[in-house]
Amino acid sequence: MSIRKITAFIKRDFAMEISYGLIFILRLVKIFAYILTFYLISSLFGKGASAYLTEYGGEYFPFVLIGITFFEYLFVSLHSIPRAIIGEQALGTLEFILVTPTKVSTIMIGSNVWEFIFTSFNIFIYLLFSATFLKVDLSATNLVSTFIILALTIVSFSSVGVMLAAFILVFKKVDQLVWLIGGIFSFLGGVYYPIKILPKFLQECAYFLPITHSLNALRLSFLKGYGFMALLPDIKFLFIYSCVFFPVSVVFFKLALKKVKKDGSLLYY
Repeated sequence: MSIRKITAFIKRDFAMEISYGLIFILRLVKIFAYILTFYLISSLFGKGASAYLTEYGGEYFPFVLIGITFFEYLFVSLHSIPRAIIGEQALGTLEFILVTPTKVSTIMIGSNVWEFIFTSFNIFIYLLFSATFLKVDLSATNLVSTFIILALTIVSFSSVGVMLAAFILVFKKVDQLVWLIGGIFSFLGGVYYPIKILPKFLQECAYFLPITHSLNALRLSFLKGYGFMALLPDIKFLFIYSCVFFPVSVVFFKLALKKVKKDGSLLYY
């Protein structure tokens, strides 16, 4: 039953996506421009950054390519999950969905699984484009470890998004909080540079963020072909984080939902 309901969410969101063809194209163009910008910036560095990137192959552009493409998963988690709540409120359908005999976790997954599918497709296109036209060598990619890391990445990032959705239900306007969390994750998580260049105390803070372990493992998997055992420390962190924080985030969402139902503010945004 849950699979059928999640599939229904996917069909609905897919139909909405293709109805806005221009937005679909603009999203692709945006990230292509982003990738090309960093490709040109990397040519300024030459080999100057290689001392910090030895473990990832020594070149800056492949390093930052993995960072900016897979940061999209965090962006989706922070923006699409809260946006789905706001959208349902604006349409007046949120209350009807929540009173159906459907688990809250199913609703949260179903409301956003299309975004993750679409983002995964985009990332594939970006990597294919970079490998074909920008000569990024991804031939060493370990597909098994990559898929394991991606699954854990999506779950761990989603827990942050669900938590934000709970805040939106209660406090309504949390746009600045979304941007603050995104900024902290990108600053400390090593999206644009290796975290080893940060001061020691910031490196210790970065260790507790899932994005740090996700990007480190993805870079080693894509660029160096590391397998499951070699990436086990990062995989263990992401697994534990997912097992702890995703259920916690769902509990917070249920508590927030209970509060707004009691206050009668479920339909206000």
